[in-house]
Amino acid sequence: MLKVKDTLRATVNLTFDGRVIKVFHGPKAEERFANEVRVLRHLEARGCGFVPRLLEADAGRLRIVTTNCGSRVEHLDAARTQELFAELEKFGVRHDDPDIRNVTYRQSDGRFCLIDFELATLLPGSDSVPK
Repeated sequence: MLKVKDTLRATVNLTFDGRVIKVFHGPKAEERFANEVRVLRHLEARGCGFVPRLLEADAGRLRIVTTNCGSRVEHLDAARTQELFAELEKFGVRHDDPDIRNVTYRQSDGRFCLIDFELATLLPGSDSVPK
């Protein structure tokens, strides 16, 4: 396993089989865990294809396992970054941390993706699955 993030709020490891394991800790860890799980489930139900898929959620250990959405992006112009986060809102989610550190690049299909939804907000009226 490769540790890719270790901060006050979370530790993130990448497994050799391509899964991402995130353990929440620090202030409001339970709340942030529950929010990220809720948002990822919401996005999956709406068919959002540029975010990780939630594979496991363990509330007792405040741990989630997701698919890997590629490697971190080092450089991306502000306009394109803004477009990505605006595209997410079409799925009923505002990221609330629209920084390049939350953008990845998935080489398999050439797609920029978004990660890290612990601070995200479900937008009003987004609670029903679109037809």
